Amino acid sequence: MKYTITLWCIILLVLASCKGEIQRPNIILIMTDDQGWFDAGFNGNTQIKTPNLDQLAADGVIFDRFYSASAVCSPTRASVITGRNPLRMNIPGANSGHMLPGEITLPEILSEHGYATGHFGKWHLGTLTKDTLDANRGGRAKFDTHFSLPTEHGYDKYFCTESKVPTFDPMVYPENFEEGESLRFGWGSVKRNEATKLYGTAYWTGENQKEHMNMAGDNSRIIMDRFIPFIENAKNENKPFFSTLWLHTPHLPVVSDSVHRNQYANMDLQKQIYYGTLTAMDEQIGRLWSKLEAMDIQENTVIFFCSDNGPENGTPGSAGAFRERKRSLYEGGVRVPAFMVWKNHLEAGLRLDFPSVTSDYLPTLLDILNIPYRDNRPIDGQSLWSVLQGEEELREQAIGFIYKQKLSWVDDRYKLIRTTENSNFELYDLRTDTAETNNIIQDQPEIAAKMKRDLFIWKKSVENSAKGMDYK
Repeated sequence: MKYTITLWCIILLVLASCKGEIQRPNIILIMTDDQGWFDAGFNGNTQIKTPNLDQLAADGVIFDRFYSASAVCSPTRASVITGRNPLRMNIPGANSGHMLPGEITLPEILSEHGYATGHFGKWHLGTLTKDTLDANRGGRAKFDTHFSLPTEHGYDKYFCTESKVPTFDPMVYPENFEEGESLRFGWGSVKRNEATKLYGTAYWTGENQKEHMNMAGDNSRIIMDRFIPFIENAKNENKPFFSTLWLHTPHLPVVSDSVHRNQYANMDLQKQIYYGTLTAMDEQIGRLWSKLEAMDIQENTVIFFCSDNGPENGTPGSAGAFRERKRSLYEGGVRVPAFMVWKNHLEAGLRLDFPSVTSDYLPTLLDILNIPYRDNRPIDGQSLWSVLQGEEELREQAIGFIYKQKLSWVDDRYKLIRTTENSNFELYDLRTDTAETNNIIQDQPEIAAKMKRDLFIWKKSVENSAKGMDYK
């Protein structure tokens, strides 16, 4: 009798364990490129048509104070998959550094727990080829040390570019530009039989493996054409999936076809192109959600959405009422549109004012999955899971930013910022002054002094990590 009971206990434990693995949610981390805080309907924009993003945001939790870990793209992307400030791994800016082998990434951790892992879209965490001139750094001997494939960091599959591409017909650009068009800012899509030149980029699926088929049309659709089979394969293999879906839209050069431009026909050409490419991307988000519903996995899929930094200068992109844009540590450069949706697990329609950052993704997801982080190295993010469930709390540690000589330290209420190495610090009360117009550092010297001490203690920790001390 004793042995029978023991056997049944073992069987029940095994079944419970298997059930837990099967029911672990799928995870999709969607990131757009240079999309300003105000470049979406769910943040109040009534000109740009983003109905699918707006519906998903309404079905989930919208972050009103969500930050990219940096004011430019590559560093923010590093923070997403490591939970750490990007300078800890020597990725200070765009087209600099690469994802280091000593870093512990989300795809590595989740792969160990039975997840299928895939990366789709922009990589920008290293070069993808040593043999072919590609994008900003690939195939150039001086950048060989930055060769770093997604499969070296826990991904099973990838379909990605090193860096930017045009947002329509991503491999080419027109031989001749019309008035209002340029190679830097963008153009209307290439017309039939129009002469073109190669843009100098490629999509890669493996070492020395370029993708050549299905390279025409909207770039977000081209990416989604690869992403949907990935999730279908994961379901066929009865595996949960984790994916980073990093869309290029609306990074320069911004290109849009006539179908989407015509939805903004009463606006100037720049807005037609910029808004058109966002609407085309939004359609692909809707296509993805429809696919999840058709596969009946929408309620078991966690989706995070955000941009990698504020809007590019000289574009119609908007940070709304926030100060400045991309490359700035004022709010307009790092406060980005963001939401999380997990049907029937989160209160739909909730808007959070809790300060959150892309480094929070890793600890939040590990908390949801009840997976311990397997190291004692510094993590800059914190789990948002209790906050997402409606619990009121303060952030455990302020959010630190370093970009070039610019520094910032943001807590639940105040923001300390230095804009150059030799400039004085400024202090803003973000509860009453989100536009950062009233520097109160003379009025609150004690608060500023404490924040400055904490900032430089944290900065020293980041510098120690950059020396490789965490890997020992």
